[in-house]
Amino acid sequence: MFSHVVIFWTDPAQPDAVEKLIAGANQYLKGIPGMLHFHVGKMASSHRPVVDQSYQAGLNTVFASKQAQDEYQVHPQHVEFVEKVFKQVCTKVVIYDFE
Repeated sequence: MFSHVVIFWTDPAQPDAVEKLIAGANQYLKGIPGMLHFHVGKMASSHRPVVDQSYQAGLNTVFASKQAQDEYQVHPQHVEFVEKVFKQVCTKVVIYDFE
């Protein structure tokens, strides 16, 4: 199993950036073959100080293998998401991949 977690910081000058990001992820990424799990959403607030609350949205995907995730990265829909959505509404991203 291979997990690919993406944390997004959106452009504060764009009030609808989070909604655009989530809608774009659902449109472009959700149906890419090889993905076992897909979840995108807004940061969940927490009273716990250990929980990072500096970002605006997150994406959690799971693949059967690293190779499946590598194929996802070059899939035309993923490339289109990066160009048409991510680059338009985000200022920063941090990615956590683990097996």
